[in-house]
Formats: sequence, structure tokens, C-alpha cells
Amino acid sequence: MGDLEALALLHDPVRRSLYDVVASRGGDVGRGEAADAAGVSRTLAGHHLDRLVEAGLLESGFRAPERKGPGSGRPAKVYRRAGGERSVSLPPRDYVTLASVLAAVVDELGAEEAAERAARAEGARIGGRHRGEPVERVLAGRGYEPFAEGGRVRLRNCPFHVAAEERPLLVCSMNLALCQGLLEGLGEEPGRARLDPRPGECCVVVEGAPVSKTNED
Repeated sequence: MGDLEALALLHDPVRRSLYDVVASRGGDVGRGEAADAAGVSRTLAGHHLDRLVEAGLLESGFRAPERKGPGSGRPAKVYRRAGGERSVSLPPRDYVTLASVLAAVVDELGAEEAAERAARAEGARIGGRHRGEPVERVLAGRGYEPFAEGGRVRLRNCPFHVAAEERPLLVCSMNLALCQGLLEGLGEEPGRARLDPRPGECCVVVEGAPVSKTNED
């Protein structure tokens, strides 16, 4: 299924709600858990979740029952967000290739410090437009999917994932500079943003508990 057709499935409000529930959990979500969170029946949730799997927006698997042996029941079906990316532009655009070429130029010229300065300046410009807003709300609007954990804001999604896989050191350092500039533009302490990479998440965390409930579990 193409990107346009797959993303069109999210136009249905129930399907979109179920997708958001699974995506926000950052791990395996059972059918019953998703149904309860979306306020629909397990049967209806199962139908829509399986449609999202068919479209490649979610992945499915099975969770072994906690008890072993007779009477333990069958493994429960679980869902998680698919690892790939979907984007739609009409006509098609190819910004990923351009980003890859520009990253290669930075590497070849040894211009990492200049790239970090530019990223921080851009972050400050973005933050300045949202001055006074909670940082987690601004990060959510940029696709980072922030969530609270242990007195800090972690970022479930890296908006630069494809480029980061190709050149992790360069892209992660630029991402950190961007987030620090964002905090600076918001009127907050830039040093709150630091690198703390964890598999399946953005490499940046923001120290300090969020001030709102935006995108928290």
C-alpha cells in the first residue's frame, strides 16, 4: 500500500485514536488496552488495528501469557508502531536525499562546528516564535513526541531518523544544538538539553519535569 493510501486510513477517527494510543506507548500494546484507551469495543479495536498492520502503519506480535502450563491461555496479540516512515507530498519531494547530500558536504569540509552553530541559531529562531509556551508542547509540534520520565522529558521520536542512521555523530550533535537553541529561544536554560541516547528514541533529553500534560502517558 502506498503512503497516501496508508495515511488516508487515519482519517477515520476511531482508527486514528487507536493509532495514537499505540504510538504514544512506545512499546507493545494489547488489544484490550488499546480498546479501553480509545473507548471502543475489543472487537472493533481489533478490526481497525489489523487494518493498520496491513497498511504498514503498525506491527503486530504476540505476548506470552504470564502463567505457564495448563490453563495459562493463548499468547495475546500486541501492536506497536511500525519502524518505517511515511510521508506524502504532491507532487513528490525528496528532502531526505538532499539532507544526506548536505550532511556529506559538511563531513567533507569538516564543518561540524559551523553546522552546530547554524542548528542552534535555527532552534533559537523557532523557539522565539513560541516564547512562553511549554517546551514539551513545542517539541510535540516538531514531531519529537515528548513524554515525562524520571523528572525529565524524553523524546520518543527522532524527526531526523533517516539522516541520523547514516551519520549519527553529525546529526545527533546538530539535533542537540537545535534543541538547545530552542530552549534558548523559549527563554529557558539551554543546558537542560543533553545527549542521552536510548534505542528506539531520540538521542536528546530535556532535564526537568514538564509543566503540562502534553503527550504524557
